[in-house]
Order: sequence, then structure tokens, then C-alpha cells
Amino acid sequence: MTTSLSDVRPVGEQLRAWRQRRRLSQLELASDADVSTRHLSFVETGRSAPSREMVLRLAEHLEVPLRDRNLLLVSAGYAPVYAETGMEEPRMDAVRAALRRILDAHDPYPAVVVDRFWNLVDANAAAGLFMEGAPPELLEPPLNVLRLSMHPDGMARSILNLGEWRAHMIDRVRRHVALTADASLTALYRELRDYPGAGPVGEAFAPPTGNDVLVPLRVRRDGVDLSFFTTVATFGTPVDITLAELAIESFYPADERTRDFLRERARR
Repeated sequence: MTTSLSDVRPVGEQLRAWRQRRRLSQLELASDADVSTRHLSFVETGRSAPSREMVLRLAEHLEVPLRDRNLLLVSAGYAPVYAETGMEEPRMDAVRAALRRILDAHDPYPAVVVDRFWNLVDANAAAGLFMEGAPPELLEPPLNVLRLSMHPDGMARSILNLGEWRAHMIDRVRRHVALTADASLTALYRELRDYPGAGPVGEAFAPPTGNDVLVPLRVRRDGVDLSFFTTVATFGTPVDITLAELAIESFYPADERTRDFLRERARR
């Protein structure tokens, strides 16, 4: 367990903050969680002490991340229930094997596994395409794939539609910040947003042309203009913090030129 006990606020105050973050009224949350509005009000103001089951039920309906559910439990006087297992531990053998199968099967197309901060956990051989030419300081552990892609000295130099791609990725981080309220993720969001060289983020949100179905990542490598789209996969029923915070991002060629380039690169 890695739940921090520092600066723990009363559980009712935290639940109210999560409810407001989700833009729910007390009536809406009480109805969803099948509790009385009066009891929910008493819990939020500290007049009633919630049971462990009540904390977990409200947290489930508020979509509170597992890491923060532990903090809610501690604040209410209960022990944390969600473990945070290191990827190297034996109980994660099946998970590591599954991730490796997914990554290897996706070759010759790039795929990466990242944590909640977009720090690289694992990658297949094809993902090395995105790391070529990057300065050593951006490749040092923990390698952050968003910092690598948007830093002026990183991939940003070879991304052909940097403003457009950067705007959509920063908005994706912003939505994660809104979901998790994580201070470290907020700091990463501000860092990425303030990188120079691509103009204000809002200016890059252009309306679709009618021919587009998604925003591609366009990169120049070895004199060839490549185009990718991505999918993101997560574990379906995690009860471990580490698993809940992992995501697999797979890159697919958006045109034949990119497909042929990647296949030829793998053959070489």
C-alpha cells in the first residue's frame, strides 16, 4: 500500500469535493447510491460517520480512482483495501505476460504501456521509432511519453501537425486532471501547455473538414512522412491500483505509405 496519510481531510469534506467535481447534486448522488439525501448530507457535514461499505459505495458511484478510495477509507478511520503491486512482483507474472503478448503481437507497429502520468512501463521494438534522435535527458527513467513527444527538443521537432496533435493531447491530460484531481498530473498538464513553439493550445482546435474521422499523428522519419492513429486499452476489472492506472496505447498506420515503411523497417 502506498496511500499517503499526510494532509488527510475529513471524509465528508472529501466526498463533497468529489461530488462537486462530478457536478452531481446531493439528490442525484443519493438516488444513484440508494441512500437518503438526509444521510448523505450528514456524512458530508461530519454529523454522521459513514460505514466502510458506505464509503466504498459512494466512491464507486463518484468514480473515485482506487488510489483515492484508499484515502477516503483512511480518513473515515478504516484500513485501505486496494493494494498497489509492483510490476516486478510474482503475483503480476500473468499481467506482465499478457502485456508482452499484446506488445509483441502489435509489431511492426508501435505500442507502449504507460502509467497514470504517461510514464513508460513497457514498449515493443517498433516504439523505438519515436525515441530516435531524442536527447538523453528525455529518455532517462521515468521516460514520460508526453514530455518526449511535445518537448521542443524531443519529437516535437519531427511532428508535422504539432499544433493540432498537441492541442488534442493536452486536452486529454486536462480531462484526466478533472477526473483524478491529481496534483502531479496537474503540474504535468501545465508544463506541457506552456511549452513554446506551437502557439496557444486553443488555436489548434480546427473543425473537421468532413474527410477526417480522427486526428492523426504525422511524423517525419528518414525523409518519409508517416501518419498514425491510436487506440487505448485498459484492464476491465482492476482491484489493484497499479493495474487500474495502466493503459496500452497502440499506434496504427493511417495510410499505406506508413504501413509499408514500418514493415520494411522491421525487416531491416
